[in-house]
Amino acid sequence: MQKEHILQTPLGLADVAALKLGDMVYLSGAIVTTAGLPTHQRLVEFIERGQKPPIEMEHAAFLHLGNYTREQNGKFEILYTNPTTSVRFNPYMPAIIRAYKLRAVGGKGGLDAQSVQAMKETGCVYLSFLGAGCPLLSSAIRDVIAVEWSDLVTHYRLAHLTVDRLGPAVVAIDAHGNSLYQNIAAEMEKRMAAPKKNL
Repeated sequence: MQKEHILQTPLGLADVAALKLGDMVYLSGAIVTTAGLPTHQRLVEFIERGQKPPIEMEHAAFLHLGNYTREQNGKFEILYTNPTTSVRFNPYMPAIIRAYKLRAVGGKGGLDAQSVQAMKETGCVYLSFLGAGCPLLSSAIRDVIAVEWSDLVTHYRLAHLTVDRLGPAVVAIDAHGNSLYQNIAAEMEKRMAAPKKNL
């Protein structure tokens, strides 16, 4: 039976291990977000150089959410946030998941088998957010802790936010290597291979 979970970050291994495919999740606490391909490339470069990023990533909830920020009097304000497609980041996510032992990643569209394997190794889940959930997701933002890498356009920057009941999000890949996306693909292949009945 699918369950609803209201979870507080940082997430522990027990928190993510208890999540099943199809469960509904709301996150409260600190999260890290970006929608940028250059951001992921830079994170991998930091990992390869043994350099720490400007935002603490260890055991983080790292979400593919694009933010539009406005800076006034030295303080950042998030005007809106919305999920972006995670599959764009497939080449980089396994290294990022393993290096920072991420507990949750998310966005929309899922991640590939290499990322799923990395998630299984570290104890990490993928959360699928509503593609048109901007009003709900934006209303969950409570504070902007930091926005880094200002040389990038606003929604590519690395943002450290505090949220209250960010969601709803569906557990689409669990910490045990099970993936709704892979299940759907396997079912489609099975149906395509089945003999066609005469009409």
